[in-house]
Amino acid sequence: MGDIKIRPAVISELPILREFEQGIIATERPFNECLKPEGIHYYDLGALIESDKSIVMVAEDAGQIIASGYARIRESKPHLIHDFHIYLGFMYVVESHRGQGINQLIMEALVLWGKKLGFEDFYLEAYADNRPALTAYEKMGFKPSLIEMKLS
Repeated sequence: MGDIKIRPAVISELPILREFEQGIIATERPFNECLKPEGIHYYDLGALIESDKSIVMVAEDAGQIIASGYARIRESKPHLIHDFHIYLGFMYVVESHRGQGINQLIMEALVLWGKKLGFEDFYLEAYADNRPALTAYEKMGFKPSLIEMKLS
């Protein structure tokens, strides 16, 4: 692994970030048989990059973008003690760089961004059967909070 640099994404990087999005969708297909067979987009990446209420981070190795993640300010449910929290998503690392702690570097940068804004509560979602993702998030200190159940 070379010298990994974590930095905010820029609009000109949308093509590679859209490829990452499709990589996430491909990874998640086995966990949800209800995903449409094609034409899926989870994120408005351009809006996330340009908003002052979110940040998209990328990891770069030797000039190549190899990982991504975003954080955004999200309104909390009315019954919680905090009105807003930071939601994390779009976690992706190219296959050649997986298992090297790069996702953790991205997540640390996203959490730091939220903490600099004064936030203490951070949330994310993962499929219950996606053990690699759950393990990575647990290493960062995340714990299961609410389990969504489905019948179909």
